[in-house]
Amino acid sequence: MDNIQFTGPLMGLLSFLVIGIFHPVVVKLEYAYGKKSWGLLFVPGVFFIILSLFVSTIWSIISGVVGFSMIWSTIEIFKQHNRVLNKQAKPNPDRKYN
Repeated sequence: MDNIQFTGPLMGLLSFLVIGIFHPVVVKLEYAYGKKSWGLLFVPGVFFIILSLFVSTIWSIISGVVGFSMIWSTIEIFKQHNRVLNKQAKPNPDRKYN
C-alpha cells in the first residue's frame, strides 16, 4: 500500500469533472450569446495553458486540463450553434440565427 499512487486516478477524475462542467457551459453560452461567445472560453483557455508551464506539477496538470478543455469548448460552441440551426437543440427565441 505504500507504493500506491493516487495522483493518476485523481487527475482522471478531475478531467472527467472539468469536461462535465464545460458541457452545460457551452450550451448556456451559445444560448445566451451565440457563436460569438467563443472568445469567452478561448482566451482564458490559452491563459491556463501558459500558466501550466510555470507552476508546480499538480497545478500544471490541473491548469493544462482546464486550459485544453476550454479550448475544446470553443469548438463545441460552433457545433452547438449548428445543432441549434439543425433544430437538434433549443434556440433562444430572443435572438436571430443566421
